[in-house]
Amino acid sequence: MDAVHRRSDRTDDAVDWAILDRDCNAVLDTIEDGGVAIIPTCLTYAIIGHRAEAIGAIFAAKARSYSKPCGVFGSPSMSRELHALPAEKHEIACILKEEEDLPFSIVAPFRRSHPLLADVDSFVIDNASKDGTMDMVVSGGPFVVRLAELCMRRNIVAFGSSANRSLEGSKYQLSDIEPEVRAAASLALDYGVSRYATALGLSSTIIDFRDFSIVRVGHECARLEETFKRRFGISLRRL
Repeated sequence: MDAVHRRSDRTDDAVDWAILDRDCNAVLDTIEDGGVAIIPTCLTYAIIGHRAEAIGAIFAAKARSYSKPCGVFGSPSMSRELHALPAEKHEIACILKEEEDLPFSIVAPFRRSHPLLADVDSFVIDNASKDGTMDMVVSGGPFVVRLAELCMRRNIVAFGSSANRSLEGSKYQLSDIEPEVRAAASLALDYGVSRYATALGLSSTIIDFRDFSIVRVGHECARLEETFKRRFGISLRRL
């Protein structure tokens, strides 16, 4: 496994643009070739792939049940392309990220025929979706922002989930990730400690944008609830 020297103390710290660009492209080169990469997000460290063999390796390394699909690491722009939602709901996502600086994931119906997904192996789609919906991190910090921009430019989708053994809690620095998970990745990037590191082991708060229900309580859930009510007059539903 190829791990770079630590780029920063925290995953949200400013990193030289050329280094960020090089690291993101190295990640995409890795997953395009069928490999697995571990990346920093403001939420947790994440493990990602693009091809069927990589997704299978991720599920095996995490000991994750195939009944629990993985998701996509994207952006509001990517969500607008892939998620079949009304324009006003996409605008809500943009405001939450750009104006409120809140981390979250969206669950929504997706466009299987979109060029970003059209050539993706059915095994990957089947295990990154559920009942016609796909989960996407749309506010994952600076690294994920640039990665998503390059994904759209290079026509690659980063599929994956948090870099930890299943049910063992999220990992907020590279050194804390279990050996089995680290071993699955041919590239691992160290950007310090995740912005939202907590002893609770949380990951992203997942919101189903069809009915604004909370699928999973995670980072900044209370702030998200308050912001939805204040900015949009929407009361998030807790299932």
